[in-house]
Amino acid sequence: MIEGHGDDAYRFDGITSDFSSNICANVDHAILMDHLASLPRLLCHYPEPEPWSLEKLIAEYHGIDPQQVIVTNGATDAIYLIAQAFRLRPDIPSPTFSEYRDACLMFPPVSQNGDTTPAGTIHWLCNPNNPTGQVLAQPEIDKMTLSGDIVVIDQSYEHYTDQEIMTPRMAAENPQFIQIHSFTKTYAVPGLRLGYITAHCLLTGVLRRFLRPWSVSALAVEAGKFLLQHDELVCRPHLAEARRLADGLRQIRGVEVKPTQTNFMLCHLLQGTAHALKTFLIEHHKMLIRDASNFDGLDDRYFRVAAQSPQENDALIAAVRGFCMSQTSSPSTKPDKHDE
Repeated sequence: MIEGHGDDAYRFDGITSDFSSNICANVDHAILMDHLASLPRLLCHYPEPEPWSLEKLIAEYHGIDPQQVIVTNGATDAIYLIAQAFRLRPDIPSPTFSEYRDACLMFPPVSQNGDTTPAGTIHWLCNPNNPTGQVLAQPEIDKMTLSGDIVVIDQSYEHYTDQEIMTPRMAAENPQFIQIHSFTKTYAVPGLRLGYITAHCLLTGVLRRFLRPWSVSALAVEAGKFLLQHDELVCRPHLAEARRLADGLRQIRGVEVKPTQTNFMLCHLLQGTAHALKTFLIEHHKMLIRDASNFDGLDDRYFRVAAQSPQENDALIAAVRGFCMSQTSSPSTKPDKHDE
């Protein structure tokens, strides 16, 4: 899905507070930028056809074999690579990240050995899940392997929760797990387009057959190497502030906030639409939220926000309250459930 994701501030002028992206806010990338600026020669040469040097460092970082790591041009590139390589019958929960379904539509299931149906199922999980912020416990994930199916666990938001989640070593030891990781989320660098897969060698062996040469830029590879040496740059959202934001939004008459275990939360309007709220916040407050109505399984009243600074969060609460009050006072608006 090219259109409809968060962080679409490029479409609007003067946005001052962006709640639409789940990525950590206000991260200082100065030392990374200085490092990359000191290596202009990288622009004059091809990168490695496959970023083996970065894969080796990632493997050392996690204590696994380099053959169990595949670096990709962002986590989304990993999603499409997996869909193309396996082409099994997809099992995708909802609501969740739309690219799983889009990737499987681009590479639909195919029959094997003359059979009329694909030989097996591939389960797609976002854990923590986008847009709900919920974390699935490991025993629930393990159950999905009982029938011999492949389970893809997209852990792009693995540093955005305090819940226990699967380690790369656990994924690499099980020939049914494929794990996706995102430098984008871990270090708040979406412009780099850098992600990676960890999985058993039997699975990475299949995936490597579908890799395109030079798919990861030299700058992204160098950035990845640098970031792995700087754990202080790992993005860890202020979850207590996110809980405070959620509590503040719950106090607004006309807003329901779903339980979350991350810095972002899914909300539901009892009156009005997410599109109307988004327009109101842009025009009157220069704030941007994520209209979540295009997630499969959600209607046009769902929106998603990610916690920012305390001052910005307070301003968002006040602005959403103002919108909800305007909906309640409108003569054409039906009374919400609190008034019935």
